Amino acid sequence: MTVLIAGGGIGGLTLALSLHQVGIPCRIFEAVERLAPLGVGINVLPHAVRELTELGLQDELLALGIPTARLAYYSRRGQEIWSEPRGRDAGYAWPQISIHRGELQMLLTHTVLDRLGPDAIAPGHALTSWEDRGDRIAARFADRGGAQIAEVAGDILIAADGIHSAARAALHPDEGPPIWNGAILWRGTAVAAPFLGGRTMIMAGHEYQKFVCYPLRDLPDGRQLINFIAERKFSPDQPWRREDWNRAGRVEDYLPPFKAWAFDWLDVPGLIRAAETVYEYPMVDRDPLDAWSHGRLTLLGDAAHPMYPIGSNGASQAILDARVLTRELLAQGLSPAALRAYEAERLPATAKIVTANRGNGPEQVMQMVEERAPDGFDRIDDVLSAEEREGTAAAYKRLAGFDKDALNARPPIVPEAAA
Repeated sequence: MTVLIAGGGIGGLTLALSLHQVGIPCRIFEAVERLAPLGVGINVLPHAVRELTELGLQDELLALGIPTARLAYYSRRGQEIWSEPRGRDAGYAWPQISIHRGELQMLLTHTVLDRLGPDAIAPGHALTSWEDRGDRIAARFADRGGAQIAEVAGDILIAADGIHSAARAALHPDEGPPIWNGAILWRGTAVAAPFLGGRTMIMAGHEYQKFVCYPLRDLPDGRQLINFIAERKFSPDQPWRREDWNRAGRVEDYLPPFKAWAFDWLDVPGLIRAAETVYEYPMVDRDPLDAWSHGRLTLLGDAAHPMYPIGSNGASQAILDARVLTRELLAQGLSPAALRAYEAERLPATAKIVTANRGNGPEQVMQMVEERAPDGFDRIDDVLSAEEREGTAAAYKRLAGFDKDALNARPPIVPEAAA
């Protein structure tokens, strides 16, 4: 009785820990040959922190990151549109944590190796194909050069192999590349003085030019490691360097439009100039699928529902996938029925988020202000009512599954986590 997991990202690692928690054997097969911390900052929302807490990881998360206390939206002139408390400061039973994606991934990796054993992760194994044999499934793997190196049999195969999933491509050969919406994100980190109390996540600008930043770690000298995203939106038919996910950005591409954004509460151009390396990412997603599960195989995380990085939901939704799938495998055994039950809950939920993020999610309040008051405002209530601002934020929380009262009241997803 074994679950095969293709992909050692946040979703695959969380799934392995969850399965181990309930006594279901599993093994991860990861395409890269050397596991290393990659990426920049992410926010893990309270509903996902709850799941990692029930895996015994909250103290480690807080040691590595910052518990976010406030989220604030600003116009491109630095005028506050909306702010609200976050995490425990908002009354959640669990914090919201800003953390370096690579450090989160390495925490999960080391925890898997400690709890499941040194052979729990097989690096250098990229999923290429599989064969459903009725009561079993055989997965085939290749090395980085494409040479077939292994065929492994199991009861269930979970493809958590990212936005460029080999399993998804095999199931949907005509889907094509990810869909680009015309936005480019330049993502980096810089050491700087704390801003707005040192525990605030800010978003400033509008749909076509935006700046996002938040602290990731307190430093001994009183400064912080701050994550930032400088975003510009172009026409989707404009040629761009679209598919290299680790390309260093060129400062002349992203700094000039932000030169005037030196606010009294944050020096945006100064922060950009302080970054050692900035990476360029296209903002892409894929259309929701009609089905994720095919016999003894299903998709999870970005392989199932890649979404725009709006509303801080990508990693959090992969964590929720892992927990719901674990619950169904525990309840129904390692069976296609369990995969279908997981899909029945998670596919429609994540499809709604993909669609909402295409509409700019909760960040739409910034675009509304830009359209209504491009020259600035004296009172935000004259531009966007409190009811509009609060309603936009509350609707997205309900959609994404982190409405405070509902989250605090619901029982654990994985029943054994209640102990």
